[in-house]
Amino acid sequence: MIVRCWGARGSIAVSGRDYLTYGGDTTCIEIRTKDDDIVIIDAGSGIRRLGNALIKEKRREFALIFTHAHWDHILGFPFFKPIYFSKTLITMFGCPFAKQSIKELISEPMKPPYFPIKFDQVQAQICVDEACTKPFRLKSLEIVPILLSHPNQGIGYKFIEDGKQFVFLTDNELSHVHPGGLTYEDYLAFSRGADLLIHDAEYTPEEYTRVKTWGHSTYVDAARLSIEAGVKRFGLFHHNQDRSDAAVDAIVGECRGMARTAKSDVEIFATAQDQEIRL
Repeated sequence: MIVRCWGARGSIAVSGRDYLTYGGDTTCIEIRTKDDDIVIIDAGSGIRRLGNALIKEKRREFALIFTHAHWDHILGFPFFKPIYFSKTLITMFGCPFAKQSIKELISEPMKPPYFPIKFDQVQAQICVDEACTKPFRLKSLEIVPILLSHPNQGIGYKFIEDGKQFVFLTDNELSHVHPGGLTYEDYLAFSRGADLLIHDAEYTPEEYTRVKTWGHSTYVDAARLSIEAGVKRFGLFHHNQDRSDAAVDAIVGECRGMARTAKSDVEIFATAQDQEIRL
């Protein structure tokens, strides 16, 4: 399994000299299975560059899985060029929550007056599977969903192939249980022993005192989860839009210090745009 990050920023895309290391695009993760099948998680602004890469590669078939419908996770969809080719086949998975269907959810950014091209003008063949809480399989890849603790709800996922486990829990507030969300202990059990955990770590403890219930975790809580769950690698994710590369580096240093104090072997890093991880 190969995990590629096309966007790790939270809430809104950013650019500039302060964001060169970790990037400014919002959430988009690509998984390549052992058979080179393609699974995409979320359609944040990072999906634009992924789409360009897929066109160059002449790939036309893939799965697109959604965690939730907040703007930073769907705003890139209209700029995902493969949807404008009739030979493209996309299978969409996710839970619509407040919407009637995934198609209705993903079409929101393309409704007038927000975008000049309507969703019904998309030429790709799109099949929808309303996957909420039941595990499902995409050929060699087993996918296990879990409810997130986030406003308006969301879904996290565990991806399993040949015994390797990748857990993706973005937009998840570990210190507050939102309606429909679960407890810290539930996420601990879900993440236990994973080869790779990527988890929301948007806030510092100081910032969190002002933004509790906004749906995101502190890096301290996320690092503690990775240590107590005994994961092999932990990637901090959903970097705050105002967090410079230097500030992210400092946070990584603190988290590694936590691991040393706990005598944990977890490898801790900040997930970076264009990073590739092989499991």
